[in-house]
Amino acid sequence: MLELSILGFLAEEPLHGYELKERIKALTGHVRPVSDGALYPAITRLVGAGLLDQHTEPGASAAPRRILALTDQGRAELLERLRRPKQTEITDQVRFNTVLAFLRHLPDRHEQAAVLRRRLDFLDTPTSFFYDSGKPVRAEEADDLFRQGMLRVARATGEAERAWLREAIELLDQPS
Repeated sequence: MLELSILGFLAEEPLHGYELKERIKALTGHVRPVSDGALYPAITRLVGAGLLDQHTEPGASAAPRRILALTDQGRAELLERLRRPKQTEITDQVRFNTVLAFLRHLPDRHEQAAVLRRRLDFLDTPTSFFYDSGKPVRAEEADDLFRQGMLRVARATGEAERAWLREAIELLDQPS
């Protein structure tokens, strides 16, 4: 997820590390904060793999800034990751939101729709936070107010997301 965020934001424009960290934090920081101890080693790995380029520019009032940019190989890697997200990037809401944040960079509408279909298929599979004899417990069957609340909110959120996914897939499937 962190590497996808780095590649995705740098596909939009070159950034220095602090700007990149702030954008990632805005996208996922409230749920999964990004630390310097995770970000900078990830950047180093991506530079070492030839996916990012870095150069220094004079700072506005202080030390030089290290500017990061996506290479052609980095853009190809981003597109591949968007075409074929890992299963956890489909099933985990925060990771899927990261995919959604950059899916517009994938130029083929049918490939975009295929990613959305994977998420819709996942959401259409009956599930719950709680089970009784292997069967998912519905909100109306929950044994306490708080579990009912969790299940009702999850159901409403899931219904809204499925409706949006169907609309988006329909639009993407239309001839351009």
